[in-house]
Amino acid sequence: MNVENQDVLLDLEGEEEEEEDDDNDDGEIVLELNQVIMPTYGTVPDQQNLHTPEWVDFDDKPDSLFFKDGQRRIDFVLVYEDESKKMTHRRSDRKKQKRKRQVYESNLINNGLQLEATRSVLDEKLIFVKVHAPWEVLCTYAEVMHIKLPLQHNDLKTRKSAFNWFSRLFRVDENIIKPEQEFFTAPFQKEHLSNFYIQDKDTFFNPATRSRIVHFILSRVEYATKNNVKKFGINKLLDTGIYKAAFPLHDSSFRHLSTDPSCPSERYLLYREWAHPKNIFKLQPLDFIRKYYGEKIGIYFAWLGFYTNMLTVAAVVGVGCFLYGYLTKDNCTWSQEVCDPNIGGNIIMCPQCDRACTYWNLTITCESSKKLCIFDSYGTLVFAVFMGIWVTFFLEFWKRRQAELEYEWDTVEYLEQEEQVRPEYEARCTHVVMNEITQQEEHVPYTACGKCVRMTFCTSAIFFWILLIIASVVGIIVYRLSVFLAFSSKLSQHVNGTEALRKYLTPQTATSVTASLISFVVIMILNIVYEKVAILITDFELPRTQTDYENSLTTKMFLFQFVNYYSSCFYIAFFKGKFVGHPGSPVYWLGKYRNEECDPGGCLLELTTQLAIIVGGKAIWNNIQEVLVPLVKNLIGRYSASARSEKVVPRWEHDYHLQPIGKLGLFYEYLEMVIQFGFVTLFVASFPLAPLLALINNMLEIRLDAWKLTTQFRRMVPQKAQDIGAWQPILQGIAILAVVTNALIIAFTSDMIPRLVYYWSFSVPPYGSHSTHTMEGYINSTLSVFNISDFKNESKPSSPWLGKQTTCRYRDLRYPPGHQHQYEHNIYYWHVIAAKLAFIIVMEHVIYFVKFIISYVIPDVSEKTKSKVKREKYLTQKLLHENDLKGVKKTMGKTADKIIKGADSTFRPKDE
Repeated sequence: MNVENQDVLLDLEGEEEEEEDDDNDDGEIVLELNQVIMPTYGTVPDQQNLHTPEWVDFDDKPDSLFFKDGQRRIDFVLVYEDESKKMTHRRSDRKKQKRKRQVYESNLINNGLQLEATRSVLDEKLIFVKVHAPWEVLCTYAEVMHIKLPLQHNDLKTRKSAFNWFSRLFRVDENIIKPEQEFFTAPFQKEHLSNFYIQDKDTFFNPATRSRIVHFILSRVEYATKNNVKKFGINKLLDTGIYKAAFPLHDSSFRHLSTDPSCPSERYLLYREWAHPKNIFKLQPLDFIRKYYGEKIGIYFAWLGFYTNMLTVAAVVGVGCFLYGYLTKDNCTWSQEVCDPNIGGNIIMCPQCDRACTYWNLTITCESSKKLCIFDSYGTLVFAVFMGIWVTFFLEFWKRRQAELEYEWDTVEYLEQEEQVRPEYEARCTHVVMNEITQQEEHVPYTACGKCVRMTFCTSAIFFWILLIIASVVGIIVYRLSVFLAFSSKLSQHVNGTEALRKYLTPQTATSVTASLISFVVIMILNIVYEKVAILITDFELPRTQTDYENSLTTKMFLFQFVNYYSSCFYIAFFKGKFVGHPGSPVYWLGKYRNEECDPGGCLLELTTQLAIIVGGKAIWNNIQEVLVPLVKNLIGRYSASARSEKVVPRWEHDYHLQPIGKLGLFYEYLEMVIQFGFVTLFVASFPLAPLLALINNMLEIRLDAWKLTTQFRRMVPQKAQDIGAWQPILQGIAILAVVTNALIIAFTSDMIPRLVYYWSFSVPPYGSHSTHTMEGYINSTLSVFNISDFKNESKPSSPWLGKQTTCRYRDLRYPPGHQHQYEHNIYYWHVIAAKLAFIIVMEHVIYFVKFIISYVIPDVSEKTKSKVKREKYLTQKLLHENDLKGVKKTMGKTADKIIKGADSTFRPKDE
């Protein structure tokens, strides 16, 4: 709609008169809303027609949140550098920037906002423009944005939990942060203003709602038109440097209470009762967080707190399984055989690489076999099954908790009614199409063909970058294969060597640790690259709403991070040591590098090492980065403003020197936690302590994130959010995949199945020689025999064999030399394969069946929440629509009585 700027004036008094004259004139209402809300594009008004902010001096009230008159509240602050004092741009560029800013501010005033400008106390080049939204503007936009506001107190009785006395010990003192009053709410309508619970017009719209409404206006006001291209919105002005910052104010310092008696000092209370480290074991004041920062921040901390609480159960069970393995490791028969000088000491193992490697004694792996007994125990199997069920309970109970928050925070019908189109999308709407439903023309940014081209390009780009990540993983694998040769030659392994260093630092261990460290560094570097790539691809897609944008970006970033973080773990778990052939006919990677072999005890310990380094390193790195980066930036800013201690500085200038939160908000915090969730669930069979590490990290993470928000960052623009968005289906996908990966780890990475097959079938006749089921002889039965004379020239060790033995052993289940099927897989191998496949099928089906039963039994929405929703809908209909009927009664007389009686019978509950 092309309307000239000077025509876009918000005449509030005229608007009220029009409504009184004809409330049912739909055409006028639609036209009025379009003029007020829709971005307007046309000719720029003349200089003399521009409205300018009111200029005032700072009144030396550092904690004031009002204009100089002390009556009008500051809802938003815009900061720009005085163009006349800029030295970094040409004069013509400075004039253009000044012109755009003046037009923008004039249009803000035309849209009903009130502006007041004040020069900086510390830097005379900076100008702070304070924005105030009057009552009529708030009411108008609250109706357009479908903001839910209170109708009356919630009169439903709440049943106290049986554990209420226990949870009270961990809750914030209600005398300090008072519980929020519960109201039934409805989308605001100006014509039904009298039905809403309004005690004070100044507090009816809380500061978070006021800021959200003002930001909605700031994002849709025009500042220029060039070649019919629409240019509008505060985001573009910030990107081009016309404004340096735009933010709502914190209400006080986090260090002390506000000196203004009318200020509730909510920021100070949040820091003291939520962000301070002393509160690490306390529950979060979620309603208070939501009130101050909005629903989007609130839902993140609600989810993180719920996830952390659920991790407590998983951590306890994981520690129990770990202790079981630790206490029973001395009874591990196969480890005792490895360490026994009469058994493992007499077993000579074949070289694990060509030429450079030599023969080695099995007892070298004694220490690693003892460690492996801790993790490769029956407790691990129990824990893997438990985690498959735990993750289902976590997701199902979170759905219930999320449904409660949706109702309590008025976001139940948010996505359908309230979310607005992104300004970036609106600005590109140049194509006209016919809506199949309404049969009306509407504007879209691209045609159907253009959309297909964009989707094809974006999909191709995503696959290209994923392949690039896989290429980096291949590089790490090549490093592992090549460096193993170097470690084998440097850490020379003689049969009778007993040096302490070689006892713990084998070539396999050295290769695994260094490769894990390099993999971690590569992961951190690639994260930075792929973050920018994902944002570029999503910007090119041009999603319609902010939720669509974040969901699209979430999917891309998770795909990148999933491959980046987990690919090395998948390689160790499911590929390393699985395709190695035998010493006489080894398998080569890329035709050059001989495939890696696992230790005689398997690759499980190496997978555990990889997980510990990545999970631990990632947690430490992220927390240090989250704390140090904003802290150092703020310290530099405070140091540069040396005059700060000598002058009284206003609240808006204090906040300006804090760090901006960034366009993506808490996106990276979500990503960090979901990646951690993957480590906790996907590979938990190899690392039962992962939930404990995650629990400790999350307890710190909650307070660190809270500390950042309250002390280091400017106040975020409050945003609505119905749920955790695209992260929910991602978590469900990880939960399903976790059952498969853990079953495969137990079956193919650990040695649990081969040990069980040996114990029940091959330790007794007809395959074994023992009279009873036992684990004795397991090591000897799982190491195949190879004749040294069968080495090929390119594989034969360069150092000659000095002993009298003519054979060596290797990890596999094959027939010995001299057998008619020599070096082919024996009957034990096929029994083990059959047992592994049977185990995977049984474990998956049992866990999936239990997951299905749990999902069916636990409803997504509790009965208490359903009752509240029904009660609220009833009251909304009764209060709002009944008043319309009463208005009709005045003009229709007795006829209206029948209508009202019919409405009463319709809206009255059945039990009345």
